[in-house]
Amino acid sequence: MPSENHRAPDMHETLDRIGAHHVHIGIFDQDGLFRVKRVSRAKAEKLHKGGYPFCDVLYNWDSAEQTYGGGDYLDMPAEIYPETLRPWPFEGDQALCIADFAQPFGARSARHQLIGQIAKAEAMGFSVHSAFEFEFNLLDETAASLRAGGFAQPKHYALGNRTYSLETLANEAPLLSGLEAMAERLGIGIDALHTELGPGCLEIPLSHAPGVKAADDAALFKNFARTYFRRHGLTACFMSKLNENLPGQSGHLHVSLRHLAGGAPAFVDPSAADGLSATARHFIGGLTRLMPEMLALCSQTVNAYRRMVPGMWAPTHASWGIQNRTVAVRVMNDSPEATRIEFRVPSADTNPHAALAMCLGAGLWGIAHRVDPGPAATGDQYLSLPAPERRFPTDLGIAADRLDASAAARAIFGDVFIDTFVRARRHEHTAFARHVSEWERERYLEVV
Repeated sequence: MPSENHRAPDMHETLDRIGAHHVHIGIFDQDGLFRVKRVSRAKAEKLHKGGYPFCDVLYNWDSAEQTYGGGDYLDMPAEIYPETLRPWPFEGDQALCIADFAQPFGARSARHQLIGQIAKAEAMGFSVHSAFEFEFNLLDETAASLRAGGFAQPKHYALGNRTYSLETLANEAPLLSGLEAMAERLGIGIDALHTELGPGCLEIPLSHAPGVKAADDAALFKNFARTYFRRHGLTACFMSKLNENLPGQSGHLHVSLRHLAGGAPAFVDPSAADGLSATARHFIGGLTRLMPEMLALCSQTVNAYRRMVPGMWAPTHASWGIQNRTVAVRVMNDSPEATRIEFRVPSADTNPHAALAMCLGAGLWGIAHRVDPGPAATGDQYLSLPAPERRFPTDLGIAADRLDASAAARAIFGDVFIDTFVRARRHEHTAFARHVSEWERERYLEVV
């Protein structure tokens, strides 16, 4: 574990400051869902000191909570991290705290893998700074109405919504202000809020944060945004592609490195024609080189591959460019201080810890191996013909196979994590492969 998890504040003092009588202790599962238990403050402090047992079923079931692993489903040792304590954003006198499985079982955790990559960056002389931005659809549905037929054709909220809509922001001001207030209570910065293309579609870029906090913020934002809108009779949908008639929903990731000695941006070289340092170019080189074989780490759902097709504002192969929105890695160099990469592959349904671990792991691998990314792409990359090794897997099953065979991924993250992740993704794809869709019946029932 890196130093940031050894600088833990005193849990008792933090809970005093929050004024919490109860604590919601949560572990992120493989899909980024926050699995929570509510305990008294006294029990939370006891569990912090004595250990927090939690069932290993989180690594033995799928997104529908169907088990596939077998075994005894034992309670495994876990740890509570006081530095992650935050006020509970709804009722007062409560707090939330992140926990995770202890090692060696914890090697399966994407959050632990991310922390390991942050430690690697520190050993190389860098600090990590990042931020996610999410697009999502608001649906005029509750849990009950979705199950009464809304999954087939869900009703949208804010039907007249347009991109950068003044009308939607004005008409929905109380609802959106409440979301911003909730994020503020959670200690999550919202950099902006605007509407996007499609009914009820919002985009919310989060403020950048150092280290693991950026991924914690992103994962908590998604979990609590869903809860917030459910409390208002709505459903927040973070699917990559809700249906074939709507644009895909992105989960773009912005990443930069800074030198630990002095804090200067590590991606900047004012003497270079494009302002990029060798460190930045090698980081981009590693990310573009490994992206096709490690794609499942940031695109872990079947639905994610519905978005990565031409015309959906999503990349279709490993590429990079300066300010180009059709590439996979967009360099944003408006100013030296803010120079960063935007990793445009992740969808809104991405697991933030896995996505950032993948991006950082591949980028640091590129720095260590001095990988040249080649020239920056220009023009519309949807019209280009990429080399075979640059093309993305077309579905989750193929992506899982490529990850399984990736020597680089195994060297970066270890066999335990890769084997566990691949097994889960193959199970998810197999569940999908057994399904017969309405499209298939309409297309084939009468003609084959």
